[in-house]
Amino acid sequence: MKKILAAITVAATLISSGASAFDAEHVKQLIETGNCAGCDFIRGNLSRANMKGADLSGASLKGANLRASDMTEVNLNDSDLTGADLSGADLTDADLTFSIMNGAILCNTTMPNGEVIYSGC
Repeated sequence: MKKILAAITVAATLISSGASAFDAEHVKQLIETGNCAGCDFIRGNLSRANMKGADLSGASLKGANLRASDMTEVNLNDSDLTGADLSGADLTDADLTFSIMNGAILCNTTMPNGEVIYSGC
């Protein structure tokens, strides 16, 4: 799981934006370990990130930009994706058990069962 990703490295450079509230140390942890259970990515820009197989259980991803991200096999158990933009994201085989997805944008999003959803387009 240590191959998380040039895409997240690029996303980490976007942290300097005043509009972002997520923790830079959590991005570093995700990049280095592939695991960031309970981490804060609120309003973070993780678009186009390759997070395949990462553990983000209990993470706060409220309002995060996850557009076109590879989130296959990601553990999102008990995570908060309220208002997150998952347009074009791939959640194939992801664990969304007990995840909160109120207001999440699921436009052309591949869900864990392989179904593609077009909600919020």
